[in-house]
Amino acid sequence: KRTIRVGMTDKTKLYENILPQATSLIAKERDAIANTANISSFVFTSLNEHKHNYTNWVGFYFYREDQLVLGPFMGKPACVRIKIGRGVCGTSFQQKKALLVPDVHEFPGHISCDSDSNSEVVVPLIVDGTPVGVFDIDSPSVGGLTEEDLVGLSAIADIVARSSNWDFLGKKH
Repeated sequence: KRTIRVGMTDKTKLYENILPQATSLIAKERDAIANTANISSFVFTSLNEHKHNYTNWVGFYFYREDQLVLGPFMGKPACVRIKIGRGVCGTSFQQKKALLVPDVHEFPGHISCDSDSNSEVVVPLIVDGTPVGVFDIDSPSVGGLTEEDLVGLSAIADIVARSSNWDFLGKKH
């Protein structure tokens, strides 16, 4: 028996396949550093196996010392510290809202950590109603990340936020 879904895109299928794998990858681990490291690698590899150059950067920033501080990632070296409210990451964190930016060059105050990045999705990591960091994904293509990516990556960020112990961050925002 086959189920046919109307309007299901290739990207929707991609995320339906990788979400259970992401869940399984961190299911037995609570350490946030280990989980974010594995998720960064897994998402970077999975997306780029799906389509060459799908993403050029996947990683996390954690809220520490009243700013976002670089955590585990895959890609070129990145900005180490981002002020709350600055750039896509700082804005997403401050607003507690996932952001899809099809063209980062049109985002007011965009911080260019990697000149190869042209579109971006940032999802805040929310624990008990409090943001503890962000999950940041960049694409080298304008419009390379879409609403389907926003939905799929938000689900992955939620899995990480719920499955990990964030005590190492000390105070929360």
